[in-house]
Amino acid sequence: MTKQSDNSPIDSLLEIMAALRNPAGGCPWDLEQTFATIAPYTIEEAYEVADAIDREALDELPEELGDLLLQVVYHARLAEEAGAFAFRDVVERICDKMIRRHPHVFGEETVTGSREQTESWEALKRQERAAKRGTDRVLGGIPVGLPGLTRAVKLTRRAARVGFDWPELGGVRGKVDEELAELDEALGAGDGEASAVEMGDLLLAVANLCRHLDLDPESCLRQANLRFERRFSQVEDGVRDAGGDWGAFDLAGLDRLWEAAKRAEGPR
Repeated sequence: MTKQSDNSPIDSLLEIMAALRNPAGGCPWDLEQTFATIAPYTIEEAYEVADAIDREALDELPEELGDLLLQVVYHARLAEEAGAFAFRDVVERICDKMIRRHPHVFGEETVTGSREQTESWEALKRQERAAKRGTDRVLGGIPVGLPGLTRAVKLTRRAARVGFDWPELGGVRGKVDEELAELDEALGAGDGEASAVEMGDLLLAVANLCRHLDLDPESCLRQANLRFERRFSQVEDGVRDAGGDWGAFDLAGLDRLWEAAKRAEGPR
């Protein structure tokens, strides 16, 4: 396949994917792929986009977005080969959805602010879910494959819209303490199964607290992971400077290196 000079970039990408999947001369690896085998890569590429954004690496973002776009093109190509739909259908569906869900932009409806627009958006989504699934369950349609903390936020946000929520932050914070106490009770009883249940409830409560604070728990955790990685690297450097023997340090010694690493970062 030779790229034609008059092709749009997206047409060129579609042609590249068709060539990769061509049984006569295509890529053996690409020819073996299915929706199921490609799905993990789709999730991975979405996380790499988020990572570039978190690091404010705008120079890397075009490549990461391109990798994510390739996943959309890949799935569309697989569907086209199966006679289900094509890339054009994907684009038309999202265009129709955006127009339908923004009647204040493309129709006659008016809104006074982002909050009212969000309420309108959610009402339209509920109507669409009811039409698609024959039910208008409050928590219906939230994908089970989402990261757990992200899904917890979506579940509690949906419940909050029908009044199932604490009116004040204190109630949300108190729920975290309540779940932590229940986890302590399960741990004290040596009940591993109950501990797992209570740990799940605690994480759900923490995710809900993040929602009330307008924080993304996944982003908070990613940042915490980065801080831990960065600080532990400095601990490791300290051990190496002292001869490289981890066994020569007890926990108190390692903790001193950790605190030094925290101080070196300065106040946040």
